[in-house]
Amino acid sequence: MPAPHALPLPVPAPAFTALLFGLSGCLVDFGARASASLSAERLNALPAPDEPNDRANVTPGALGLLQTMSRQGVPCAWLDELPEALSQQLAAPLGKLIKPANRSNSCAAWPAPDAVWQALMSLNVQQLDGCVLVSGEPRLLQAGLNAGLWTVGLATCGPLCGLSPNDWKSLNDAEREYRRGQATLQLYSLGVHSVIDNVGELASCLADISLRRSKGEKP
Repeated sequence: MPAPHALPLPVPAPAFTALLFGLSGCLVDFGARASASLSAERLNALPAPDEPNDRANVTPGALGLLQTMSRQGVPCAWLDELPEALSQQLAAPLGKLIKPANRSNSCAAWPAPDAVWQALMSLNVQQLDGCVLVSGEPRLLQAGLNAGLWTVGLATCGPLCGLSPNDWKSLNDAEREYRRGQATLQLYSLGVHSVIDNVGELASCLADISLRRSKGEKP
C-alpha cells in the first residue's frame, strides 16, 4: 500500500531586515506641527496657539510597536529634517527603544534616497530586501520608494492632516473621514505600498507585507 503523501509544510514568513520611521508626525508630534511652526516662524508669523509641549508626546501605539520590534530583534532608526536639537527633544520620550539615523551633510535632501541608504548603513544593514520605511511625510516616503524600500504611509498623524490630537478629536465623523480620505489618496498617488492611520496599526500592515514578500513580490 503506497505511503500517503505528506502535506507540504507552510512556508515561514520572511523576517524583516530593518524598519525606518519618520520622527515628527509618525512616532511623536501628532500632526507634524513642529515643522509647520518652524516654517511659520521663518515667515515671521506666530506659531499656532495649541498645546506648546504636547509635540514630544508619542503617537498612539508607537511605544508598544517599538518594544515589539526590540523583542523581535528588528533594527530600527528614525529620520527627520528638523534641527538636531529639536529632533532630540521630540525623541526623548522614546528613550532607548530606537536610535536616530546618522546624519550626513553630504546626503542630498529628500526625496533623494541618500539619507535612507545612510540610515540603513548606520544600522549595519547590508541588504534592501525586507527593509520598510514608515512615515506620514510625502517627501520621506518618496525617498524610501527611490531607495527601493517597502513604504507605509500614515494618513491621520502626519502633515497631510496636520492637526493636534485634540483638534483631530474635535472633528465630527464626516470631517475626519474627508481628511483621512484626502490624505490617503495623496499617499497612494506617490506609489506607497500601504496606508494606515498611525503606527498603532502597523502590525497588521507588516503581516500583509510579509505575505506579499512570501509570494515573491518586490517593492
